[in-house]
Amino acid sequence: VQLQASGGGLVQPGGYLRLSCAASGSILSIHNMAWYRQGPGKQREMVAHFTSGGSTDYADSVKGRFTISRNNAKNTVYLQMNSLRPEDTAVYYCYTAGLSRGLDGFSIWGQGTLVTVSS
Repeated sequence: VQLQASGGGLVQPGGYLRLSCAASGSILSIHNMAWYRQGPGKQREMVAHFTSGGSTDYADSVKGRFTISRNNAKNTVYLQMNSLRPEDTAVYYCYTAGLSRGLDGFSIWGQGTLVTVSS
């Protein structure tokens, strides 16, 4: 199973970006999909994820600005980021966990995509 993230780039403060992350391979089911980020000199932190009940949860710093969504048919998770701030500058990583067709569990990270918010 692999993850391929895309959508990062350079954007001005107040702008927006949409990140995508597609899982591919021998997937039977996906139990969790999430976005994390790691800013310069900072630890990796959770940005947004789906809870076990199917609802969404966000870091306080992005609530009201970011929206996580998913397309189960495409095994893809998205992160719509609006009203971007310089402090949102980071490498964004997607994460997924689930079960392969061989009934093996998997827990993997995408390769990261850089988001730079600067004028």
